[in-house]
Amino acid sequence: MKELAEIEINLDTVQEGLALWISSKRQGTLFDGINSANENNEARFQLIEGCYYDYEISDDQFMLGDIGENIIQQHKRKSNIGTISPNIFVGTLEIPLLKKESLEKCKSIDLEVQSVKSGYRDDYRDMLELITEKCTDLLLQSNSPVSHQFDVDYSKPNQTHYQKFAFIKSIISSEEFRDAVHKIVTAPVTKWTEMHEQKDVRSVRRFSNNNVKELVKGGKRTNLPHGHYLESYGLKSLPERITSIRKTDSVDTPENRFVKHALETFLKFCSDINKASAKGSKLDKESVMLIRELESQLHHSIFKEISRPTTLKLNSPILQRKEGYREVLRTWLMFELAAKLIWQGGEDVYGAGKKDIATLYEYWLFFKLLDLFQELFKIDPKDISELIEESDNGLNLRLKQGRFTALKGVYESNSRKLNIKFNYNRSFSGRKTYPDSGSWTTTLRPDYTLSFWPFGISEREAEKQELIVHVHFDAKYKIANLTDFIGQNSDKDLDEEKTENKKGIYKNADLIKMHAYKDAIRRTGGAYILYPGDKSINSKGFHEIIPGLGAFPVRPSKKNSGIGELKSFILEIIEHFVNRASQREKIAFRTYDVYKNPPRLDSIIKEPLPEAYNLNRALIPENTFLLVGYCKSQDHLDWINKNLLYNFRMNSNRGALKLTQETLKAKYLLLHMKGDKSSNKLYKIKKTEYRVTRKNTLIRLKYPNPSQKSYFVVKLEKCTDKEFINLSWNFRELKNYKLGRASAIPFVCSIKEFMEVKI
Repeated sequence: MKELAEIEINLDTVQEGLALWISSKRQGTLFDGINSANENNEARFQLIEGCYYDYEISDDQFMLGDIGENIIQQHKRKSNIGTISPNIFVGTLEIPLLKKESLEKCKSIDLEVQSVKSGYRDDYRDMLELITEKCTDLLLQSNSPVSHQFDVDYSKPNQTHYQKFAFIKSIISSEEFRDAVHKIVTAPVTKWTEMHEQKDVRSVRRFSNNNVKELVKGGKRTNLPHGHYLESYGLKSLPERITSIRKTDSVDTPENRFVKHALETFLKFCSDINKASAKGSKLDKESVMLIRELESQLHHSIFKEISRPTTLKLNSPILQRKEGYREVLRTWLMFELAAKLIWQGGEDVYGAGKKDIATLYEYWLFFKLLDLFQELFKIDPKDISELIEESDNGLNLRLKQGRFTALKGVYESNSRKLNIKFNYNRSFSGRKTYPDSGSWTTTLRPDYTLSFWPFGISEREAEKQELIVHVHFDAKYKIANLTDFIGQNSDKDLDEEKTENKKGIYKNADLIKMHAYKDAIRRTGGAYILYPGDKSINSKGFHEIIPGLGAFPVRPSKKNSGIGELKSFILEIIEHFVNRASQREKIAFRTYDVYKNPPRLDSIIKEPLPEAYNLNRALIPENTFLLVGYCKSQDHLDWINKNLLYNFRMNSNRGALKLTQETLKAKYLLLHMKGDKSSNKLYKIKKTEYRVTRKNTLIRLKYPNPSQKSYFVVKLEKCTDKEFINLSWNFRELKNYKLGRASAIPFVCSIKEFMEVKI
């Protein structure tokens, strides 16, 4: 194609001297495809998606009509000039040329919009074919007919006709379909048939019962010579000619009749489309090309010997298994069942000439992921069949942006069963509060969401108990390689990106969106881009596979889609969920434990405390505990300070230490003596371990008057935390303190409670 800075479209057929000028705003985005346009059935003048073009009509009495999506942007004061912005759409733009006063359409101006991806033509056909195949499979699961009457309803709306035409075009134009027809005509299925013909009685070698009757009763007879041996049987004459039966090969089989009918059905449909299309339009040209292709196939001599069918038996082994025949059967089923299918969402893809290939990629990925998850999990067939529902217009495919379809399944390993749920375009509402599901800011809607939670618990309860994990995927057809969205590393790159952001250009927007899913949607374990590239990235948030962000290449290719790498990733995630000792499991429990109840009004501490780092990293006031113990004398206190040991009674008698979880986790010890109303005798417990020490051992250590056989002993060290220096605590106000003789019984409290009685 020839690159141009400006093109001029001659409109003399509307008015002499009338012309439309279109100029590009960026180099390398405007082309004259006079040599390649016909080959690809495209308009001659070609633009690039996502670019902007100025246009001007030579006469201000004419203007370009609106075609939606803000593609034609007229000047506010001069209607004959403006901007063309193709946005994300590719294919043929049919722009009406209107008279300014009457808004009468004078002509349709065709412009072709190319995709930035060079292989988008093949991608479009391959993706459309897969969607057609999956729709057929879903319908077959719903109906499963054994035989089908040949009645095709062509009274559907034009939009449905174009959907069917797009289906058929994507398949008939493929090499696979051409090869299938070629295999049939070169090696057709045949059967033996009997040919009846009149033959000279003397040339017949075998006689049937009917032939014997003809020898007796046949007309136009000849007398036998005298003495002929047949005279002994009572015959005086023989007929000159009798009927002979000859067996021969015939191609007029039910299977070949079906193939002929299928091609004729496609031809009639394409002819109807051609009659309904405007002369010279893209649809007219596309249908003519298909008509020629089908007529060429039907002109083969084999079809002259084949009669018309009446019914089709789908259980024919030849139609289902033989090469060529099975491909034609599949194509015909797609076509026939598509006649019943009204896809509320197909208008995003099947606008006449318009190819929203990014949306098509999103739909295509849904079916690829559905195949993958059916392979990995036990998907309930009922859930899949519910993708097809009856509507006023026929059978509707429930696959449209803004509506989600959930497929539920179960993954069962040797040690754990997991519930699986696959959602398409599920909205996570921003109106719900914790612990309900949803987003904690605005409503977000990823393209695909895969959710995991333990078997035996409802999804709602799993949300509340932090037991569910969501993994999100977004389809990004426009991304060609990873550097499109993850390549800004230097300060200069970031400065340039910030400047472009002010202009409304966001290079990193796709990756930022993944962060939005990960951070805003509750219980999200990961968010990943699916794009038709060749490199993957999987960034782990910490040490395990999730939480994470990244991208995986999934290409619209029949032979090498790259879905295997995504499959390995999903299997790795499943193995992660089977592991009951994962860090994610621990974080999920801690999150639930901390946030299951709102904080109490009195859950506030603003007193100085040691900062929670290094050895004090676990110092959380409500979860850090302190023991309050009794010192019976000054000698006892001196012994504690000298040996840095403290002993507790360990029997079941009154005054023994109760070994609770809080006791064993205590980090500090406060001692008080008889008559004390407050105390500043604070120690750190060196190691949170209690050793059983016998009485004799304490005597050797010169412990004053031990009375028990054994004690629990804990090691101490001086408390040097500056936040506790020169402080005293009114321990008698602690809730576990007992009055009277029970005041000597050791008890435990939290640091939060402890600091509330600070003097």
